[in-house]
Amino acid sequence: MAAKKAKSTAPRRASCYKVEGGKATLARKNCPRCGPGVIMAEHKDRAACGKCGYTEFKK
Repeated sequence: MAAKKAKSTAPRRASCYKVEGGKATLARKNCPRCGPGVIMAEHKDRAACGKCGYTEFKK
């Protein structure tokens, strides 16, 4: 019997964008160190970059 594969809890790409009036805009911040194209992860108390480790804490 094969082991069951765990489901991924990562958000879909579509959830990273907002569609307003026919235009798609990013719902999340880009990393200031890595530049455009690297989106920061949203956590309860912080936003973090998975590539370089840059973190901004929420107040």
